[in-house]
Amino acid sequence: MRIDVLTTFPEMFATSPPAALGVSIPGRAAALGVVNVVATDIRAYAENKHQKTDDRPFGGGPGMVMMCQPLWDAVHAVEAMDPAPATRVLLSPQGERLTQSHVEELARQPRLLLIAGHYEGIDERVIESLAPREVSIGDYVLSGGELAAMVLIDAVARLLPGVLGDEGSSGQDSFGEYAVPVSKKATETRRLLDCPHYTKPREWMGRGVPEVLLSGDHGRIEAWRLEQRLARTRARRPDMLPPG
Repeated sequence: MRIDVLTTFPEMFATSPPAALGVSIPGRAAALGVVNVVATDIRAYAENKHQKTDDRPFGGGPGMVMMCQPLWDAVHAVEAMDPAPATRVLLSPQGERLTQSHVEELARQPRLLLIAGHYEGIDERVIESLAPREVSIGDYVLSGGELAAMVLIDAVARLLPGVLGDEGSSGQDSFGEYAVPVSKKATETRRLLDCPHYTKPREWMGRGVPEVLLSGDHGRIEAWRLEQRLARTRARRPDMLPPG
């Protein structure tokens, strides 16, 4: 998958250590050639001699606003660099909240084009013209969209084929889908938080490992894990479950 990032800080998106995208799972994805992150400086497409990408807002007020022309030209120039169709994504606190189901959908696309805005915002006219999918990673404001873009890249990269050591491990994470019994004969699929995990030693500071995990009975273990996932989700994220 090719992931283009349009930013005024392209140096943040290096994919060799010790850069953030060059280590752990994103680094492995890049080394395997499964994902190719290409950062482009929006300033390179500014037509003014000082390569400015922002200016004062009409109507007054604090901050600077990114101008239409550099971003418009950058998007179209970068999209023309590869024949694969690009899904445009604008990282914005006003966008839809990023969820695991959204990440799974984006991971199925052939190519992503992430727009990392900065300053007070982006001229609304170019947003309307480009019509990107607007995505937020949470109800708070960052200095720019760069860190949010990195979060999205990490979440997508780990779902690509061959990146994780165990292909089934991503399905066992928080927000994975599980068949939950709703009656004696019926189940429904629910996204749940993950269950508790334990490793050696069997006892630590007087705390033991739940006996069921030492039983060797895989049926009991899976039932216990599902119970724990449901209990944690009810306690910590009741909004993820239907009422009742």
